[in-house]
Amino acid sequence: MIRLERRPQPSRVWVIATPVLAVIATMIAGGILFAMLGKNPVEAIRTIFWDPLFGDYASYSRPQLLVKAGPLILIAIGLSFGFRAQIWNIGAEGQYMIGALAGASVGLAAYPTDNPLIFPAMVAAGALGGFLWAMIPALLKIRFGTSEILVSLMLVYVAQQLLSAAAFGFLRNPEGMGFPGSRNFQDFPAAHNPELIEGTGLHWGGIAAVLAVIAAQVIFARFLFGFQIRVAGEAPRAARFAGVKPGAMTLACLGISGALAGLAGIFEVTGPAGQVTTEFGSGYGFTAIIVAFLGRLNPLGILLAGLLMALTYIGGEIAQLMLSLPSAAIQAFQGMLLFFLLAFDVLANFRVRIGKARLA
Repeated sequence: MIRLERRPQPSRVWVIATPVLAVIATMIAGGILFAMLGKNPVEAIRTIFWDPLFGDYASYSRPQLLVKAGPLILIAIGLSFGFRAQIWNIGAEGQYMIGALAGASVGLAAYPTDNPLIFPAMVAAGALGGFLWAMIPALLKIRFGTSEILVSLMLVYVAQQLLSAAAFGFLRNPEGMGFPGSRNFQDFPAAHNPELIEGTGLHWGGIAAVLAVIAAQVIFARFLFGFQIRVAGEAPRAARFAGVKPGAMTLACLGISGALAGLAGIFEVTGPAGQVTTEFGSGYGFTAIIVAFLGRLNPLGILLAGLLMALTYIGGEIAQLMLSLPSAAIQAFQGMLLFFLLAFDVLANFRVRIGKARLA
C-alpha cells in the first residue's frame, strides 16, 4: 500500500528540486503531446527552448525575451505578496487591463500635448487603476467575508467588457476610419514607452520589473512587513497574537499586487502593444500565477521563472510558425508547468511510504 505521510517540516531539498523536476517532466510530457500530433518531439522541444536563444533568428527573438518577461515578472512579484500571506488574488489579469485603460485614458485625454509629465502621469494612473480594481475583492472580503478568489476572478470578465467598450467607444481613434482600437502611442511621443537601448527590447516595464524584484527581496528579508506576511501565511493564529490585523494585511497585499499589475498594463499598452484593443488582454495575469509558484514565491526565483516562461512564449510562437504546431498545444504545454509543479510540490510536504499504516 502506497501512502503519504506528512513531514514535520517541508523538505528543503524537495523545495529546491521541485521546479527543476517540473520543467523536466513538462519537457517529457510535452514531447509526448507533440509526438501524438505527428511532430518530432525532440525538434519541437529544441525549437521552444533553444532556437529563441541560439537559432537562426535569435538576433530578433533574444530581445523579445525582456519584452515578454517584464509584465510576467512585475505581476508575479505582486502576487507573491498575497500568496505568501494566503491571500489569493486570481484576478491580476483584470487589474492589468484596468491599469492599461486608466493610464491610456490619461494620456489620450492630453493628446496631442507634448509635455514630459504625461508619461509619468499615465504610469501613476495605471498603478492607481490596478490598485482600485484590487480593492473591490479586498473590501468585500473584509466587510462581507466573500472569497477573494471568486470575486477577483469574476472581475476579470468585467474588465474585459470595459476593455471592449473602450476599444469600440470612448477610447476609439477618431481618425481610425471606424476600426476598433485607440490611437497608437508610437505616434504620440509624450505618451510612448520606447525601447531604451536599441536592439535589446528593454523598455521602462523591464526596468520596473527589476526594481520590483529588488524591492520585494529587501522587504521580505529586512522589513517587519515582510515578516508579518510570512507569519500570516504560515501561522495565522500566531500572527493575530502578534498584532497582525487580517483586514489590513488583505488590503496591503491585494493593493500591492493590483498596483503592480496595473503598472504592467500601462507599460505594455504604451510599449509593445502600442494601443488599446480588444485583444490587449493577453493572459499575462493568469500566466504570472505559474511564474509566481515556479519561482517559489521568491523574488529572485520569480525573475528566473519569468525569463523561462517568456522563453516558452517566444519559442512557442516560433514552433507554431516553423512546425505548424497549434496554439492550443503550446498553451497546454505551458499549463503543464503548473500541473507538474503542484504535483511534485506534494513531496516537499509529504513522504511516500510503502506498507500498511501503523495503528495508533
